[in-house]
Formats: sequence, structure tokens, C-alpha cells
Amino acid sequence: MRAHEDKGFKERLAAAADAKKAMLERFHAKAGPDDPAVVEREAARRAVSEAREARIAERKATRAAEAARREADAVRQAAEKAAHDARSQAEQAAGKIALEAERKAARDARYAARKARK
Repeated sequence: MRAHEDKGFKERLAAAADAKKAMLERFHAKAGPDDPAVVEREAARRAVSEAREARIAERKATRAAEAARREADAVRQAAEKAAHDARSQAEQAAGKIALEAERKAARDARYAARKARK
């Protein structure tokens, strides 16, 4: 068995020329842009791209709807908190007014009792 087959320079040049010729033939054999297979592949790519864009748009719409829902919940909670605070303040104000009225009544009663004693 020979370990290494030594090729001559002309054989190497011929092999390189054959390889270049084969590459050129493969390049020319490729389908042009008007070939039905190329048109079909392009249509398939376009359909996939449109479907992807539709899914992206759907996700964006879903995210926007979710954000709007969260915002509405936050506004509702803020309104409930404001209403609760307003009720609480109104109750405190009513309590203060009642306490003042009670104190005034007690003061007037003491004053009347003092007048009655004299």
C-alpha cells in the first residue's frame, strides 16, 4: 500500500479547473427568481412572516388590554380608598361636632345650675 500518492502539478491544476467548472455549473443550474419553486418558497416565507406579525400584534393587543385592566383596577382602588378616607374624615368631623355639642350642652347645664343656685 502506498502511503502517499504524489500528483503532478498539471494533475492538480486540472483538478482545480474541474472543481471550478463544477461550481460554475451548479451556480448556473440554480433556479431563477421567476421559477415556480422559488415563487412558492417565497410565498411560504411571506405567509410565515405575516403569521408571525399577526401573533406579535395579538400579543401586543393582549398586553395592552391587560395593562388597561390593571390601570382600571388601580384607579378603582384609588377611588375606593379616597371614598373610604372621605367617609372616615366625615365621621371624624361628625364625631368632633357631636363632642363639641355635648361639651357645650354640659357647659350650658353647669351655667344654668349655677344661675339656679343664686
